Amino acid sequence: MTRLTGRALRVTILIGENDTWHRRPLYSEIVHRARAAGLAGASVFRGIEGYGASSLIHTSRLLSLSEDLPVAVVIVDSEDRVRGFLPQLDELVSEGLVILDDCEVVRYAGRTDETREAGETGEER
Repeated sequence: MTRLTGRALRVTILIGENDTWHRRPLYSEIVHRARAAGLAGASVFRGIEGYGASSLIHTSRLLSLSEDLPVAVVIVDSEDRVRGFLPQLDELVSEGLVILDDCEVVRYAGRTDETREAGETGEER
């Protein structure tokens, strides 16, 4: 498991839900490439409303249901590892926004084998 504490770099990629890379959702391609690159973790968040460079508002409200809601992919790791991943984002993201932020990792912990087993059965250990 990757150890990550202290100073880090967060990259946030803001794209559309319908953006694709070779018929695969773009957010999924980014997450899988981040994992293959050994980055500490990546999460995808679906927005309920937003707009970007086109100024077209996308929303999940029923009266104006959008087919292309905003999506944020967030990756946190050491600065050198995140910066090493940026060329892949340049290749993948043709429309959207890529943001870098300095951050501090206070806690980064995965499940242990014991908590994984408990989570699968719903038991506490």
